[in-house]
Amino acid sequence: MPQPARSAYRGSVRTLDVMKRVLLAKPRGYCAGVDRAVVTVEKALDTYGPPVYVRKEIVHNRHVVDTLRERGAIFVDEVSEVPEGALVVFSAHGIAPAVHTAAAERSLRTIDATCPLVTKVHQEAKRFARDDYDILLIGHEGHEEVEGTAGEAPEHVQLVDRPEDVDRVQVRDPSKVVWLSQTTLSVDETMERVEQLRTRFPLLADPPSDDICYATQNRQVAVKAMAAECDLVLVVGSRNSSNSKRLVEVAVQAGARASYLIDFAHEVDPAWLDGVETVGVTSGASVPDELVMDLLAWLAERGWVDVQEVTTANEKITFALPRELRKSRTAG
Repeated sequence: MPQPARSAYRGSVRTLDVMKRVLLAKPRGYCAGVDRAVVTVEKALDTYGPPVYVRKEIVHNRHVVDTLRERGAIFVDEVSEVPEGALVVFSAHGIAPAVHTAAAERSLRTIDATCPLVTKVHQEAKRFARDDYDILLIGHEGHEEVEGTAGEAPEHVQLVDRPEDVDRVQVRDPSKVVWLSQTTLSVDETMERVEQLRTRFPLLADPPSDDICYATQNRQVAVKAMAAECDLVLVVGSRNSSNSKRLVEVAVQAGARASYLIDFAHEVDPAWLDGVETVGVTSGASVPDELVMDLLAWLAERGWVDVQEVTTANEKITFALPRELRKSRTAG
């Protein structure tokens, strides 16, 4: 719990000095899939030289995208914008088979930086489609990961985003229905949606393993562990980052008085700190830790110098780079 205020002397005037502290979540920031995707673009630039085209944002973070753009990455919405024969990297969020087809038609050289955990969900979608299941995909409409997963079996997949979507679902055989999910959702929200679906379809099958990625779960668990002690939780992350936005929601649901999403320290409104003793700090899975350190420095300048790390897990997972870059690295 927040420590009590303490008395302090400043010259001849006795004042009441609030005990300010920061609770810093661990784990936070980069996950293995994001690290792999960012390094993929960096090594592609080093190996092949600029420009390297990237379909969509490689990860959902403004700072990362701007930094890579400065090095020569060119971000496009569709492969039709890439010159024929050029090199294009596919983002960590995954793509539908139709994108591979479109790239082949333009004779593009491709490197796929899709997170292996997203690839796992794609494989599940293909497997259940082969077995002629109706697939209920829990996720946010328009998100790149959802579009990629649904594209694996569009005739079998129905998107379930909001609670009202549950009532709209129509299936052919209630005994052959399975749910899958976007990897970056709130664990609690996803399971709530699953239970709503199960009320309609008691024989609803579960995926072979939890689709919510380990990093998403771990970051939410860390926030839950400290939120009740925080007057304010600051989440470093971009507004198009699903997992970052979920951390804001989880913080408030777990007891924080307020929570805000920021890309950079200078975006903090000083008014948010009025009456605040304990500030919680975390970051989404696509955020480099230097942005968190900048925020801690900004808070320290304003009196929040006592930083206590709250550790709920130690992540040691790593993913190998795409084979094209493993070969080039070996050859070099």
